[in-house]
Amino acid sequence: MTAAGTALVEDDGRQKADAIVVLGGDDFGNRILTAAQLAEEGCAPFVLVSGPRLLLGYEPDLTIGYAVQKGYPPTLFRPLRVNADSTRSETATIGKYLVEHGIHKILLVTSNYHTRRAAKLMRQMNPGIETVVVPAPDAFFRPDSWWKSRNGARTFLYEWLKTFATELGV
Repeated sequence: MTAAGTALVEDDGRQKADAIVVLGGDDFGNRILTAAQLAEEGCAPFVLVSGPRLLLGYEPDLTIGYAVQKGYPPTLFRPLRVNADSTRSETATIGKYLVEHGIHKILLVTSNYHTRRAAKLMRQMNPGIETVVVPAPDAFFRPDSWWKSRNGARTFLYEWLKTFATELGV
C-alpha cells in the first residue's frame, strides 16, 4: 500500500531556479506556502501562481492573498490567471508564459500526490523548460497511510485514475 502511494510522489529536492511555479487546485494553501518558503530561502526570485477562475475570482489572487496574510510580501508573487480545465492545459499555458519571459528552469510546486503526473505533463508540454519538482504536503494524503482515511483513499484513487488517463493521452 505504501509503495502504491509513494509511486505518485516525485521529489527532486530544493535547488536554485529562475522561478517557482505553483499549480492551481490547492484548497488549503499548502502549495502557495511551500513555494513562498522556497523563495524566501533564495531558491528563486519569484513565485508564479497559476489557477483558473473560481466563484469569487481567480485562484491565484485568492491564494496570493492568503500568503500575504501569512506574512509573505506581495512582491514575491506573480499571478497567472488561466482558463484551464486540466493539468495538461494548465502546464501548456504556463509553458507559454515561461518561454515569453526567458525562464529556463523552474521549481514546480504542487500537492505531494500530484507531483509525478504534473511533472510528466510539464516536461511533456514544455521540453525546453527544466522542471524540478518539490512536493507540498497535503491535508489528506500521506503516501505511508493514505488508506487509513476516506479522504486519503479518495485522493489516491482519483489521482491514479488521472495518471492512467494521462498515460493514454487523455
